[in-house]
Amino acid sequence: MELLLGVTLGLILMVTSSAQSCTCVTNKWTVCDQDASGNCTCMLVGSDRTVDCSTLTPKCLLMKAEMTAVKLSYRPRVKLQDGGIYNPDCEDSGIFKARQCDEAGTCWCVNTAGIRRTGKGDRKLICDELIRTNWVDIELKHKETSHYFEALDVAEALKHLFENRYKLQPKYITAVKYDSPFIQIHLKQNKRSAVDIVDVAYYLEKDVKGDSVFHSGSTLRVSINGKDLAIENIRIYYVDEKPPVFSMKQLLVDFSAVVAAVILPAGFAIILVIVLCQRRKYRKIKIEKMNETEGQILQSLSSEKEESNCNFSNQKAEVVAGEGDKVKRHKQTLCMQMDSELSPIAQELTKHSV
Repeated sequence: MELLLGVTLGLILMVTSSAQSCTCVTNKWTVCDQDASGNCTCMLVGSDRTVDCSTLTPKCLLMKAEMTAVKLSYRPRVKLQDGGIYNPDCEDSGIFKARQCDEAGTCWCVNTAGIRRTGKGDRKLICDELIRTNWVDIELKHKETSHYFEALDVAEALKHLFENRYKLQPKYITAVKYDSPFIQIHLKQNKRSAVDIVDVAYYLEKDVKGDSVFHSGSTLRVSINGKDLAIENIRIYYVDEKPPVFSMKQLLVDFSAVVAAVILPAGFAIILVIVLCQRRKYRKIKIEKMNETEGQILQSLSSEKEESNCNFSNQKAEVVAGEGDKVKRHKQTLCMQMDSELSPIAQELTKHSV
């Protein structure tokens, strides 16, 4: 049933976009309608919110629309930078509510970027205010190229991109640093304006990752003196006007989770390697001792044979001149008994040492 709804939603978007010229350039997650007077009205997918298509849609509303698409068409889930996945609650203005909760009833406080900045609790958790993210650092990496780009040219091209594509005023771009192939962009905005730096960062991230929020056909392109600068990687760091608040209890819980998931398995693996190495070393020493002992036993047997004047190969006793027949028979019998007892031992030790 959900798959059918997803297909239906996709058809609605396609028909609306193709049958009419009324589209939302800055947000593909909309359904637009044109009245008899030619006025175009666009509504956010899955809600009754009207979207201003002349500027960027707030990040919270975009995430909510994407979560609606997830439920209807099994698209990849929306992921926040701290790894959280949830369907956000938005204020009427489109910004995040200070407290966010998941379906299980776990709640936490967020900043204006929707990033968790406190420990987690239940629905009794109180978030007094929405803390503003007033500083955004963006790190970009472009593909290897044979072209040489001047740092000033790269900075001018990116400022032009932010002003024209993302509608951000140049005064909020405090610095652009270039050291091929890496680019650093610093955005600072102390209070919310028509276009928020958080929304700009989210739009840019989606562009770089190939899932642009802009209407179909609008792809990211950075050109410097007629040469394309292909951006392939992006990292975004959000800095709040107030430091995050995490209780010691929550930190201990998180640390325990890290220990259980990472440190303990790693420690077990190290101990296992040490045990195996020690066992291998012990076996080597044991074999060396056995070989040494076997050699000593063989040498001792050989000496005993020489002292008793016994010939183990032909099993005969040497008769000393002048001895009586009784002494000769007794000595011969003694040598044969010794030979019969020691020969199997010597053969077995020789076989083992080989």
